[in-house]
Amino acid sequence: MGSVMSGDGRVSESQSMEQRWARVRHKLEQELGAAAFQSWLRPVQFGDLRGERLILIAPTRFLRDWVKSRYGELIISFWKEEDPSVEELEMEVRRPLTADTPDNREKENKSEQTTERLSLHLVDSDDDALGSPLSPKFKFNDFVIGKPNEFAHAAARRVAESDKVPFNPLYLYGGVGLGKTHLMHAIAWHIRERDPSRRVLYLSAEKFMYQFIRALRFKDTMAFKEQFRSADVLLIDDVQFICGKESTQEEFFHTFNALVDHDRQVVISGDRSPSDLDAIEERLRSRLGWGLVADIHATTYELRLGILQTKAEAMGASGIPLEVLEFLAYKITSNVRELEMALNRVSAHATLIGRAVSLDMTQEVLRDVLRANDRRVTIEEIQKRVAEHYNIKLSEMSSERRARAVARPRQVAMFLSKQLTQRSLPEIGRKFGGRDHTTVMHAVRKIEQLSESDPGIAEDLELLKRNLEL
Repeated sequence: MGSVMSGDGRVSESQSMEQRWARVRHKLEQELGAAAFQSWLRPVQFGDLRGERLILIAPTRFLRDWVKSRYGELIISFWKEEDPSVEELEMEVRRPLTADTPDNREKENKSEQTTERLSLHLVDSDDDALGSPLSPKFKFNDFVIGKPNEFAHAAARRVAESDKVPFNPLYLYGGVGLGKTHLMHAIAWHIRERDPSRRVLYLSAEKFMYQFIRALRFKDTMAFKEQFRSADVLLIDDVQFICGKESTQEEFFHTFNALVDHDRQVVISGDRSPSDLDAIEERLRSRLGWGLVADIHATTYELRLGILQTKAEAMGASGIPLEVLEFLAYKITSNVRELEMALNRVSAHATLIGRAVSLDMTQEVLRDVLRANDRRVTIEEIQKRVAEHYNIKLSEMSSERRARAVARPRQVAMFLSKQLTQRSLPEIGRKFGGRDHTTVMHAVRKIEQLSESDPGIAEDLELLKRNLEL
């Protein structure tokens, strides 16, 4: 490269270096694309050249670490085209240097004040304020283990107790009120108690989106990236909330990749498995299934009774008769939250009115809850009604026969199970002879299409729904 000469014939080193850096920046933008360049490399400035070391300046530690680890080799290779003697990249964190004039000092002071106000307004340094608070009731000791949740519990324990990342991410999924959030909180509590130096950040996907929108509004996305991507453990609850929200998905995708690439633990929960999430980018769906996916199944009678006994003891309501707890465990099958709510209502009523808890009193206090649960449709009932309607044997719902006279009613039953129950696709598949969730998805889509084009199918569905919901 030709040297840039000053008026007296000497090489103007600073001008020459800035020109080299400008050419390198241009090559980086062409190589990486405008979006990546704007996010990561535009804030980086030339610092100095010390022998074989190129010194670049970054405004934050996070940006310094990210650029050096991701783009360091590329920067050196482009710079060597300008100066083959350079062998090493060093990055320093400091504010870019400007001419020391009164006007510039005043501008810098105003800029610092504005940046400080925005950063303080946008991101709180307290992780509990940045994320969501942890409930002291949701620890491992308070979690009742049964067959439907034992695998998810064991996976959560492994993550919480491991010094190294055992699988990334851990993805927990299941219906409402089955214990996903409890396990998420328990992981966070356990890690914080084992090693207070680790930065553990828990929040809902909705709050993640809210923080991201604020960052966009205040034009301070760099602070947002630094806060989330510097966590040692990130737990995101109810990831299905970002389905269909493209910008949030994009940011979540990059946050996820940054943490996994730096061997930081990610734990995610959702109401469906990654493959069943709708309106989500395929690359994100793939990433969510990278590690360990653990399904929390619907509760069994034994598990519900165990939960009620544990909760009653914790509430100091040990005087509630066993027959009442057994009655509640049998009648309220929807989810654990509704079960706890029913127990709280019975206990509160007994305390406030001064009556002893009995089975008759329980039925009177929970009349509305019990009526709602009695109306809930089960997959077994759907299978029975559909089999009767199409005049086939009930056993055909789980058989391997593919004859149309059997396969179509089976698909109708799967479709109604998806519409009228809160069961996940894998749970529905298991009720139909252990079929895969993709088979259920195919059946649902097929019946949806037929209901629009075949009046006979549409009439059958309407009649079956009316009979099942009576």
